[in-house]
Amino acid sequence: MKNLVLIGMPGCGKTKVGKELSKRLHMPAVDTDQMIVEAAGRSIPEIFSGDGEAVFRDMETAAVRKAAAMSGTVIATGGGVVLRKENMEALRENGVIFFRDRAIEDIAGEEHSGRPLIGSDSEKLYKLYTERISLYKKYAQHTISDTKTVEEAAKLIAAIFLEECSP
Repeated sequence: MKNLVLIGMPGCGKTKVGKELSKRLHMPAVDTDQMIVEAAGRSIPEIFSGDGEAVFRDMETAAVRKAAAMSGTVIATGGGVVLRKENMEALRENGVIFFRDRAIEDIAGEEHSGRPLIGSDSEKLYKLYTERISLYKKYAQHTISDTKTVEEAAKLIAAIFLEECSP
């Protein structure tokens, strides 16, 4: 069975939508950021400050490979997963990729102090968006826009996924 893969900006709600999809579709869910934290025994900000972004990205690629090898799983990815083509190729091999294109203004209005590339600086968020939006669009098989709630996004994604993956 195909995996359902969620990509998008940091703070767009991939993890929350993934948990809701797991319930709706009766599929297990994994979060690649959580897989990294568990493997490293440290938080993502600690990895970034202690080892740097390059080491984090290598750990992310390892987590993506592990998640992509699963079957029938909802996979919530980190916001920067699209920065490496190999990540997206692995995820697409047995997955349907959904980009949650949540309004950047809505994301900017929330708390992101635990996110090392954004912190409390909304200008960094807008800069990341500018750098990554074309990659999200490039790799997404489906773009989910104009959803205000986790439930609304999950309902729409679930309907598309079921339609596409039904025998």
